[in-house]
Amino acid sequence: MPAMAPQPRLRPATAADAGAMSAIYNHYVRTSTCTFQEQEEGLAERERWLAAHTGGHVALVAEEEDGTIAGWGSLSPFHARSAFRFTVEDSVYLRPDRCGRGLGGVILGELVRCARAGGFRQVVASICAEQEASVALHRRHGFVPAAHFRAVGFKFARWLDVVYLQLDLQAGP
Repeated sequence: MPAMAPQPRLRPATAADAGAMSAIYNHYVRTSTCTFQEQEEGLAERERWLAAHTGGHVALVAEEEDGTIAGWGSLSPFHARSAFRFTVEDSVYLRPDRCGRGLGGVILGELVRCARAGGFRQVVASICAEQEASVALHRRHGFVPAAHFRAVGFKFARWLDVVYLQLDLQAGP
């Protein structure tokens, strides 16, 4: 049986990672409903976004042995109002050639660990309902359905549903 390739190392994202992170994200902007963003982002936008991800609002990259960024994940504020300060929203994006190898689960698991360590109470995932792999990934990590919004997004000339899944960090391990 062939040896499995080692999983990439997770580490905090830096400004030097912004280009690779943006390239991964922009692939999904162009090709997928896993983001409802319709215009590709520029490098300056990702650099500003990274600069805002400090403290408990982490941004992580999965770096392979050769320095290639295979994917990234983040915890972002759920809403701007102060009463939501103990709730975060997670994001996980992988290079398309790295999907299906368990890396998304590794990143999400670390984000959940970071959310707990950061003193957050809830992690929310906002997912296009047709993104079954993302829904399944979150369910495997203990997220439960919290809401289903019908036809709230419009991308690629069609209406799209959004599901919210939620992980209560105070309930269990």
